[in-house]
This record gives sequence, structure tokens and C-alpha cells, in this order.
Amino acid sequence: MADTTLPSLFVSHGSPMLALEPGAAGAFMQQLGPALDAAFGRPRAIVVASAHSLAREPGLLAAARHTTVHDFGGFPKPLYELRYDAPGAPELAARVAEHIRGAGLPVHVVSEGGLDHGIWIPLRFAYPGTDVPVLPLAFPADWSPRQLHALGRALAPLRSQGVLVLGSGSITHNLRLVFSRGTRADAPEMPESAAFRRWFAERSAAQDGEALFDYRRQAPHAALMHPSDEHLLPWYVAAGAGHEGPMRRVHDSVTMGCLGMDAYAFGAQVPLLQQQLAEAVAA
Repeated sequence: MADTTLPSLFVSHGSPMLALEPGAAGAFMQQLGPALDAAFGRPRAIVVASAHSLAREPGLLAAARHTTVHDFGGFPKPLYELRYDAPGAPELAARVAEHIRGAGLPVHVVSEGGLDHGIWIPLRFAYPGTDVPVLPLAFPADWSPRQLHALGRALAPLRSQGVLVLGSGSITHNLRLVFSRGTRADAPEMPESAAFRRWFAERSAAQDGEALFDYRRQAPHAALMHPSDEHLLPWYVAAGAGHEGPMRRVHDSVTMGCLGMDAYAFGAQVPLLQQQLAEAVAA
């Protein structure tokens, strides 16, 4: 019988305009859902930690159905007309809460719902049919990478139960740089952005968890690429969920010259996912 244990994933969602202008990252996300289905079967549910769902303590949004939250302003009208009203996963929420509390961590379960753009935009590409239940996991922005890795590790058993654990943020995220340099999607990448992304990919491939936990001191241009942590922190949740490794960058692109759109996969199943993605590109 084929192993149906899923890898965990981190995707960079970049600007909300990704929904209208997919580019290389959107094309990758469109391939991602079919690749996961082919390798492991359709996920029974998706637990998502997004940079835009933050709370004082971890919280699960356990609504029976979610609405699309357009949590941004100043964008073209067609962006606000897009919807992704996915089913929720209230029964799964109780099980996830047990895993988190079993790891000695706090968690709250609320009956409210709603999918921020860090959730619905990637999922709209990967699973456009809105047929996979979604359970958002809000997290504290003041938790350290090590704490969020522990939170993700508490979710690891879900992967063998057909649940996809997903972190959504951005591998680099400095909006002041984006707007000061103009907003051309095809702008050449800043050397500082390239250096940071390369360091992260190399330390991940080397399984160097201690360096990755200490990225703000060790990674080149860390404070420039992440003036605040929240867009990188979902990476650590996903890494914790796939803690047995390997950790691999499975997509590499940049937009607007400094907004990294890299995606990562974690866990023993990564090679199979990479094979499926390679076949999708070759087809």
C-alpha cells in the first residue's frame, strides 16, 4: 500500500496581486495541488498557519464554513470580486487542539472563521474547487522560531492522517523596499535578497536547524529582508511539522526585485513530491 503520509509545506504568497497576476509562483501553486494528489492522494483537510492570522496565543478558527477575507486595500476592483469560501473543519479542530495541548502548549478553539489572503490565494491556485476543508491556525507573532517549530512539531502526527500542514508567508518581506523601488514584477532582484534566499536554501538543505532558528543574527541582510518576523514565522511551523526532514526548496522565484516567492517542503516524503513536480514541469 502506498504511503499516504503528506509532507508539510511553506509557500510565499507575496502581494495580493498574485491572485490576478500568477507569474512563476502562481504557476507553481497550480502544479502543487495535482502533484500532491498524484503522490499522496487528496488531503482530507488543510491546517494553515498564515502570516495574516495572528493572536496572543495559538488559536484554531473552527467555523463550519469560511468566507473570503479581502484584508487589503488600494488594489484593483477585480481582486475584491474573487472568492474562496471553503468548508471548515470543526471536528478536526478538536483533534488538533489535543495534539497542541499534549505538547504542553496553549491553544484556543473558536467557532469563528474566515480565510485571509495568505490562505485563500495559494489555495485558490492549488485546490480551486474549494472541496478540501480548511482549518486556520493563528499564532503569536512574538513567539520565537524555536517556539513555532515546537508548535509545528505538535502537528506532525496529522500528516499520516491525510492532513496537509501548510505555512503561508514570504521568504523575504520588506514592503518599504518594494514600494521605494517601484512595483514592476520583473524588476531585477536586489543582491541582498538573493543572498538571503540563497543562505536560507543552503542552511535548509544542510538540515542546519540551529542556524535557521538564529537567522536574524546569522543570515545575510536578515533585518533588511524581514524588518519584522511575521512573514517568515510560518516557515518554522511547517518545518516543525516535517521535522524528520529533509528540508528542501521546491520553488525559487522573486517578484518586484525583493519579494521572494520561494516554497519549501519538509519530511521524508519530500523526494516523492519533488519527483511529481518535476514530471509536471516536463509534461
